[in-house]
Amino acid sequence: MSSEQAHVVTIREVAAAAGVSIGTASKALNGRGKLREETRARVTAAAERLGFRPNPLAQGLLQGRTYTVGLVTGDSFGRFSIPVMLGAEDALGAGQISVFMCDTRDDPIREQHYVERLLARRVEGIIVTGRRTEPRPSIGAGLPVPVVYAMTQSASDDDFSVIPDDRGGGALAARHLLATGRARIGHVTGPERFEAARRRAEGLTDALAEAGTGPAGEPLFGEWTEEWGRQGADILLRAHPDVEAVFCGSDQIARGVSETLRERGRRIPDDVAVVGFDNWEPMVEGCRPPLTTVDMNLGEIGRIAAEHLLEAIGGAPRARGVLTVPCSLVLRESTRVS
Repeated sequence: MSSEQAHVVTIREVAAAAGVSIGTASKALNGRGKLREETRARVTAAAERLGFRPNPLAQGLLQGRTYTVGLVTGDSFGRFSIPVMLGAEDALGAGQISVFMCDTRDDPIREQHYVERLLARRVEGIIVTGRRTEPRPSIGAGLPVPVVYAMTQSASDDDFSVIPDDRGGGALAARHLLATGRARIGHVTGPERFEAARRRAEGLTDALAEAGTGPAGEPLFGEWTEEWGRQGADILLRAHPDVEAVFCGSDQIARGVSETLRERGRRIPDDVAVVGFDNWEPMVEGCRPPLTTVDMNLGEIGRIAAEHLLEAIGGAPRARGVLTVPCSLVLRESTRVS
């Protein structure tokens, strides 16, 4: 591309061509101020002749816009908030709207401080995210900007939240294992106090009931760790040595389950199939064999949240309630059928 083709006409050049000041040219092109019609017409004609294109950011600033959005998260490790943020940035437009990310470290006082700082910076909206889907306190009623919640949900019915369909994800795993011919399916998952763990277990149980069967024993609730996965698998194998598959509440748990199965001489997937939850790449690819898992589609959650935020910023009525986003199954070697 030649330098002539790459040249961007500035408002300074428009002002010079029209014989007016830069301030007058700006007012004429933005429809502001009291100007003579002849002056306004002369500036407009010069802009058209030169091929001047207004800078959307500069125009926005004149209108009081900052093209910034705040993202408030309690997920210090970024395991869930970063994929959500990437999805949100896709919806907000590459480079068009900037995102300020604030880590609250699960401290309500720190969170309120960040909200006040973001409002002082005149952000146009706020996305609240975290690592748990449990209802959490609203960051505030009557804020001057719209707020949406992603991968977490507000306890207020007046707010709008976007979360994964954990129950649907559990059902998805169950139906997949049944389709591969496994009937005796155990479940090792995280703490029962977590809504996600309970919903995933309910999804598994419901799908098995629809198929006229049930799980191999009660769901084994524990921790979101590999160590619990190892212990849970040992408990499951002792109680149900004929188990044909294990659905795990997280990929970390699944990795621990896989280790115990191998130690007990069970081949994966020939003897026992394993399905995880999260599609966390370091875990699923580190498993031997690589792990079939349920993906929460965090990017999609972020995208939908950001789209609703943009609509609210644009003046549309603010959405309310909770929207669940379907999960998807990512197939790998741990459930392969010979």
